[in-house]
Amino acid sequence: MSLAKALLGAVLSSLALGLAQPAAAQNLDKLKVRLDWTPWGVQAPFHLAMQKGWFKQAGLDVNLEDGNGSVTTVQLVGSSDQFDVGHAALASMMIARDKGLPVKAVAVFARLSDVGLLVPQGGGMKGPKDLKGKKIAYTTGSLEAPFIDAFLAAGGLKRSDVELVSVDAAGKAATYAAGRTDAAFSTIPFFLPVVSATRASDGIKFSDYGLNMPSFGLFASEDKLKARGDAIMRFASVTAGAWQYIFDGHQDEAVDAIVAQRPQSKLDKKVLRGQIDALKSHFNSPNSAGQPIGVPMLADWSEAVKTLTAAQLIKAGADPKQYFEPNMVRPDVFKKLK
Repeated sequence: MSLAKALLGAVLSSLALGLAQPAAAQNLDKLKVRLDWTPWGVQAPFHLAMQKGWFKQAGLDVNLEDGNGSVTTVQLVGSSDQFDVGHAALASMMIARDKGLPVKAVAVFARLSDVGLLVPQGGGMKGPKDLKGKKIAYTTGSLEAPFIDAFLAAGGLKRSDVELVSVDAAGKAATYAAGRTDAAFSTIPFFLPVVSATRASDGIKFSDYGLNMPSFGLFASEDKLKARGDAIMRFASVTAGAWQYIFDGHQDEAVDAIVAQRPQSKLDKKVLRGQIDALKSHFNSPNSAGQPIGVPMLADWSEAVKTLTAAQLIKAGADPKQYFEPNMVRPDVFKKLK
C-alpha cells in the first residue's frame, strides 16, 4: 500500500510540474514588435536581449518582425491592432502624429538625426560650403529630401550650385560606392559601413547644421499605451539597458547575437559592427548629458518641432510634449535582471 501511495505521489508531482511550465509561460506578457527594416546594427539590443533571455526575465514574450521602412512601420503600428510597439525613425512618427495618427514615442535611442551626407575621405568636402559644383545623389520622397535646401543654405549655397541626382533608395549606396556621384544624402549609420568597404567615406550630420530631430527609437499607439503600458515600459527599459550594455564594450557580442537570431540573412559581421559604432555618435545630444540611454529630452523635441516646422512637415505651433510619453524608460528594470 505504501508503495502504491509513493507511486501515486510521484505521478501527481510529475503532473503538477508539467502543468506548471505552461502556466509560467502563459504569465509572460506577449508583445509583438514591428522593426524598422531588415536586420542591421540598430536592432542589436533586441536580438541580444532575446538571446540572453532578458525580455523573459522582465516578464515578456517578445515577437520581433522585420520591417521595410520607418514610414510603413509607423503606419502599421499606429493604425492597426496587429503590433504593440514599433521601432523606427521617430521624425517619421512625429509627421504621422501631426497628420492625425495617434502615436507617441516611449524611448529615444539615437537622439541626433541619422540623416546626413556621405562624402569620400580625402575629397575635401567637410561641410555644405564645400559642395559647389558637386554631383550628389538623393532619393525623392525620402526623409532627407525636405532638408536639402536648408543644409545647402548653411554653407551659403542653393540647389542651382550643385547637381542633384535622384536615385532609388535601393540603388543609392551602389551608385555612390561606384563613384558615379561625388556624395550622397542618406542615413549615415546604415550606409557608411556598407559603402566604406568599396569607397572609404565620412558622414556629415544634418544635426551639426541646426537640422536636428529624433532618430531611431520606440513608439506605440495611444490605445496600446493605455492597455499595455506596463509591458511596453518594461520592453523599453530592457532595450535601453541592452544598448548601454553594448556600448560598455560588448559590441561584438551584440553582432554575434544578430547573426545568431537571423541566420537566414547571411549578414556581414564587419558591417554590423561598423553600423553599431557609427550609431554611438548619434545617441547623445547637447541636452542629454548625464541622462540614461532612451530617456526622451523635452529640449530635443522642441528642436525637432522647429526643424520639422521649418521644412513644412508639421504644422506651426505644435507642442513638443505631445510627441512622447514620459517615464517609460526606467533603468532599475534592467538592473534587476540577472
